[in-house]
Amino acid sequence: MRRGHLVLALATAATLTLAGCSGGDGGDDTDAGATGGATESTGGAEGTIKIGIKFDQPGLGFQDGSEFTGFDVDVAKKVAEKLGYGEDQIEWVQAPSKQRETLLQNGQVDMIFATYSITDERKEVVAFAGPYFVAGQDLLVAADEDSITGPEDLEGKTLCSVTGSTSAQRIKDEYAAGTQLLEQPGYAECVTALTAGTVDAVTTDDIILAGLAAVPANEGKVKVVGNPFSEENYGVGIPQDSDKCEAINEAITEMIEDGTWQELLDENVGTSGYKANEELNPPTPDACA
Repeated sequence: MRRGHLVLALATAATLTLAGCSGGDGGDDTDAGATGGATESTGGAEGTIKIGIKFDQPGLGFQDGSEFTGFDVDVAKKVAEKLGYGEDQIEWVQAPSKQRETLLQNGQVDMIFATYSITDERKEVVAFAGPYFVAGQDLLVAADEDSITGPEDLEGKTLCSVTGSTSAQRIKDEYAAGTQLLEQPGYAECVTALTAGTVDAVTTDDIILAGLAAVPANEGKVKVVGNPFSEENYGVGIPQDSDKCEAINEAITEMIEDGTWQELLDENVGTSGYKANEELNPPTPDACA
């Protein structure tokens, strides 16, 4: 069913817009507030729990009508279950990158699972549980491309840059000054340019690239290089006064120990051939403050 929904939702993948990101910000900047529910067994807790996710990241957080799929979504469901909430008690809230802190501060969501990197700056206004995944900036190239194994190999080549992203400029500034940048409105357009041969590579967090590579229309055409050159700890954003941190960390630890974490990762991005960095994953949640 997961694959069928993704096929339908991404039949027009070239028009899907994922706004630029760096530092785990991968996602759009559309208006927050769009919500949706799920329909499974009810848990023991009363009421509902509002969880912020991306609505437009294949393999991570993706909306197809009333269905929500992806690794972030599945991890969030398991955490909600640990907290006593059934799937029918979850209210999914769109959490664009630029609005995540506001959503938490205003009480519009209880938790956020949205490629949300833990940083000291963000900790000044929100709190985090986790991390539940450690991503890294990487490259997406054509499936038959063997000469590009890292950012240094992009000298003289063309790299797709999403408007507003700093990740592609970072490569030009720090690794290969001769890299040519082509701006596109979203990562789906970058992948289209890659499969057409217009660019040599696309860059952002590795698991975001894996989600794009797992889209049926892209399968077998592109691959993640698998040589990350940054470290992004994806955490569960929570309000600073939240009492859920310990329970969230327990749920993450249980998923890792019983193999569920790996199963969810494989189900959502496994078809891309992507393998998470084994030196960093699965992670150990940090102690709650």
